[in-house]
Amino acid sequence: MAQAIQVKDLRKRYGDVRAVDGVTFDVEEGEFFGILGPNGAGKTTTLEIIEGLRRPDGGGVSVLGMAPWPRNDRLLPRIGVQLQASSFFERLTAREQLRTFGSLYGVPAGKADAMLGTVGLGDKADVRVEKLSGGQAQRLSIACALVHDPEVVFLDEPTAALDPQARRNLWDILRGINTEGRTIVLTTHYMDEAEALCDRVAIMDEGRVLRLGAPAVLVRGLEAPARISVPSGVLTAEEARRLPGADEAGDDGVSLTIISRDPSAVVAAMAAEDALDGVQIRGATLEDVFLDLTGREFRA
Repeated sequence: MAQAIQVKDLRKRYGDVRAVDGVTFDVEEGEFFGILGPNGAGKTTTLEIIEGLRRPDGGGVSVLGMAPWPRNDRLLPRIGVQLQASSFFERLTAREQLRTFGSLYGVPAGKADAMLGTVGLGDKADVRVEKLSGGQAQRLSIACALVHDPEVVFLDEPTAALDPQARRNLWDILRGINTEGRTIVLTTHYMDEAEALCDRVAIMDEGRVLRLGAPAVLVRGLEAPARISVPSGVLTAEEARRLPGADEAGDDGVSLTIISRDPSAVVAAMAAEDALDGVQIRGATLEDVFLDLTGREFRA
């Protein structure tokens, strides 16, 4: 497939801090691509350089075959950008906000109004922005990034601080946008979000890409043990440790959890003991990959 974005040996420094330190990746046309990392990993700086909002110190970026820096008037109508924090015009309604953004690109009012329906805000058209909920304001922000029908969309933590229902609602909207053929580049702290939405992800830390690939492939490559849980009382911890394939076991008074790299052997042995009531089996996730690469220490 053709490449919508090419990033080669990208670098950006702020004094002694290497915010972006030799980042390289490509994004294919129509791909849903995620950039993951802890606070200060360089995600947002990388995204802002690709968007043409910051000047790189070194390396190269191509978006739709064009350089985004210096600000490229031919490229701007072809990309949509949703920033971490969006500022809207005070005292305007959702409809007026979107029509104003659309007018910057010559978008007719009727087409701008239709975008409100696309993001599920048709019934909020006449509501002023300060009266919208957090999830509704995020959807309006995405509508502003999409109103001119861009080919590539950049979303910087679009579901931050949203409740679970609002997050899942936005997921559905983003899947629909991607299904229409748009290329999407997303930064997020939520590993379940990246696992559910992204075709590929780049995990960053300290300005570098540590691992890149499809979430399922990264998870399989971790080779982490499975966790098999049953309610406390089904087996004792000592009995669980003696099961074939069990590496370790512990009981917290609510659940007995068995750690195993051969879960099929453990489950077979538990079945022979008639001890499968309420069993749950959890394999590795993208979060496990993330923590394995970036560590578990607190990041301010």
